[in-house]
Amino acid sequence: MKIIELKESVTVSNDRDADKLRQKMLKNGVCLVNIMSSPGAGKTTLLSKTVSDLKNDLTVAVIEADIASDVDAVKFEDLGVKSIQAHTDGMCHMDAGMTERALDEMGYSNTDLIFLENVGNLICPAEFDTGANLNVMITSVPEGDDKPLKYPLMFSTSDALVITKIDTLPYFTFDTEKCIERVRKLNPNIKIFPVSAKTGEGMNKWEEYLRQNLNK
Repeated sequence: MKIIELKESVTVSNDRDADKLRQKMLKNGVCLVNIMSSPGAGKTTLLSKTVSDLKNDLTVAVIEADIASDVDAVKFEDLGVKSIQAHTDGMCHMDAGMTERALDEMGYSNTDLIFLENVGNLICPAEFDTGANLNVMITSVPEGDDKPLKYPLMFSTSDALVITKIDTLPYFTFDTEKCIERVRKLNPNIKIFPVSAKTGEGMNKWEEYLRQNLNK
């Protein structure tokens, strides 16, 4: 009986496509940021605040990836930025080919910063390179400080971690220092930003990080 390792074949092909897309974005002066988290971590809330803060001096767009619905894409249109909804037909992640198709459909000429809000999942999105210039993972205070122990690959492959909902720290058992220590063991070079999109605390450092990575 012949056994074919399909996963390796698929991911290797995707990695090639992702590298090409990344170079394409760099050539066009676009910074593509892949945002990943579990459902309910606050991706859309964080992005809404980030987009609102940056849109006056940067051209920003958003790709919303979901299994179904377009409610989040509509939210960003209401904020006055270009957005597109990408339905994954049941798949739990975006890959480079899907991302490039969404970019081409939306159009990205004269755009500084594009956010890809990936499907809410901490496993599959970590395994598939989307071609993004930055990979950002979000975890929230209500989820607990043990996420790095349960989903090490996600933390290992991310360039930055945003710890959201820090305004709820008084109400949950979340040890920020312990969480950061666990993350650093997996990824010593990761940038970490504790923020509250509700109060604005920490948002300036997170947004400055994005500015610093434009056209890199």
